Amino acid sequence: MTTSKMWTAYVTMMRKELVRIFRIWAQTILPPVVTTSLYFVVFGKFIGSQLAPIHGLQYIQFIVPGLIMMSVITSSYMNTVSNFYFAKFMRNIDEMLVSPMPDWLVIAGFISGGVMRGLIVGFFVLVVSLFFTHLAIFNIFVLLAALVMTSVLFSLAGLINGVFAKGFDGISIVPTFVLTPLTYLGGIFYSISQFPEFWQKVSLFNPIRYMVNAFRYGFLGISDVPVWVCFAVLTGFIAVFAGIILWLFQRGMGVKN
Repeated sequence: MTTSKMWTAYVTMMRKELVRIFRIWAQTILPPVVTTSLYFVVFGKFIGSQLAPIHGLQYIQFIVPGLIMMSVITSSYMNTVSNFYFAKFMRNIDEMLVSPMPDWLVIAGFISGGVMRGLIVGFFVLVVSLFFTHLAIFNIFVLLAALVMTSVLFSLAGLINGVFAKGFDGISIVPTFVLTPLTYLGGIFYSISQFPEFWQKVSLFNPIRYMVNAFRYGFLGISDVPVWVCFAVLTGFIAVFAGIILWLFQRGMGVKN
């Protein structure tokens, strides 16, 4: 398969996914935006107005980057896990597997769809947040790098979940019992510096904390952990998950059987 044909196949998958995202926008874009808006109202305005500043920032300013990242994580993950599972359920994945497309290109197509949805939802949540507070970007490069890498990571994680999912319930187990607890305990609503020393060390085992802190540094210039550590964790997880999903495709586990 020539490079031009691979590019055409990749763009086709991207275009198909982009059309799908906007065609069913009431399912892909609106729910996370509405949900996050409620967080802004309840935690940012009602509860946050009664709390002391964190790192010299109003509470709502502190939680906005984390809430944006939470919506990006959820959207990226759910896009790939649901999209891939339905491709298996409808047997559409068979058409891709018998085509000349290499496995890594099929994976890249699904991952790019998750990244697109995550970035689109993140953008709309950011726009909504501006109605509640003002934000200034501290480092645009760190912000974008953290945003894109996190979208890629959870798109990969969603794809792995989609490979192993045996039914519709299988695509919701990980988001419900793993992703949601890790997200809420990932430093979105608080700073690790507010914890006793023991719990500060325990919370460092939560990988989402590093993603939230990297993104928050890009916005506000503050982070509970060094930024280079955040990106090292992101890079490591992306490499591991990419290796796992490529190995699963090559073995045909959950794909060809």
